[in-house]
Amino acid sequence: MSIMRLAGLAAALMLTVATGAALADPVPITIYHSWSTPSEMAALNVLKSNMAKNNIGWTEIAIPHDTGANVSLTNMVAGGNPPNVFMNSDPGIIRDLAKQGLILDLTKALTDSGAAAQFPPTVLKEVTVDGKIYKAPAGIHIDGMVYYNMDVAQKAGVDPTKWKSLDDMWADFPKIKAAGFQPLAVGSQDFQVGYLTHALIAAVAGPDVYNRFYGPTVDPKVFDDPALKQAIDWVRKFSTQVDPGSQNRAWNDTTNLVITGKALMQIHGDWMKGEWRNAGKVAGKDFGCENIPGTKALAVTVDAWNFLDGPAVDATKKAAELEVATLDTDPQITADFAAKKGSTPVRLDAAKEGLDQCNLLVLDSLKDESKSVQNPFNISDADWVRSVWNVMFKFWGDPTMTSDDVIKQLKDQYDTIFG
Repeated sequence: MSIMRLAGLAAALMLTVATGAALADPVPITIYHSWSTPSEMAALNVLKSNMAKNNIGWTEIAIPHDTGANVSLTNMVAGGNPPNVFMNSDPGIIRDLAKQGLILDLTKALTDSGAAAQFPPTVLKEVTVDGKIYKAPAGIHIDGMVYYNMDVAQKAGVDPTKWKSLDDMWADFPKIKAAGFQPLAVGSQDFQVGYLTHALIAAVAGPDVYNRFYGPTVDPKVFDDPALKQAIDWVRKFSTQVDPGSQNRAWNDTTNLVITGKALMQIHGDWMKGEWRNAGKVAGKDFGCENIPGTKALAVTVDAWNFLDGPAVDATKKAAELEVATLDTDPQITADFAAKKGSTPVRLDAAKEGLDQCNLLVLDSLKDESKSVQNPFNISDADWVRSVWNVMFKFWGDPTMTSDDVIKQLKDQYDTIFG
């Protein structure tokens, strides 16, 4: 055999070995998220383990949402060190990245996989921006639900399933206190107060007022609607019920007060359920769940991932990103993810054996599209949402402020941002 042929064979063998090694190495993917609680991390591990099975590596950038830290996704992308997959709901960020060709359009991938056809209408609406699917949904949450300790309810002699209005709930507070329990657990953080605020505006004032207040175009006439003031009045009522340890207490630590029987209930996003499950508790046995009594509308969050496009994404990484989107929306994986997170699966054909009574309540509640509204971060100007949070958190901590003071400050903020 000639030296030339030997050299060619050696080169071919080297190429084969190198190619095999490359295929054996996981495709590195950087994930940006804002989760940190045990239930949140357990849910992420469902996705992470399924990525590993498909030879996709996981490197994370984690900035927990309740730390006060802020990392601008657009700055990360523009700065040349962008994540491949990032948790984001803000349509403004998506539009900015789309103009620069830096975000993947998932419409074809999620349509071809059959996932899009199985999304409930509310989910499909939330993951679509300007007619294109840019988000891979991870789980459905109701932003304001009542989760309560069934043993505490029995000891206090109250039945939350019988509450037909917030007035009914409020009327039972003295009985709950007399039995030695905190009626309502709330953590005094702008995040928790902000979510309670928009959940109550949806529940008390209804979808029309909510969408005029939080919609893409804020209607200044909504500030004079009595229903908005009524919702703010309920925020004030609940602010009077905080316990001495509420200051800056994280939402999951607040949930633990209910789990351990120190408080009857918490009104917060139904990601609370992940903490209950993580504590080994069972829906219908240890805890119950209800929509806010008398609710006129439900504020809905769809946790979702966006995917990087552009010069930093070669063909191999783009294929890996699309595979992550497909895995995330797989009927079994979304069910497994939801069971850990406390969410409801994003597909109507998800495995039913993992659904509990709280999941069924969510799915049943979302059947009437007219009674669901989107989380403000999906539809509102980000500066407006932050201003509402600031005003309401100040109101929460200052008993001298009135609802009229809140309305005036909101009008001032509106003039500053939109005027």
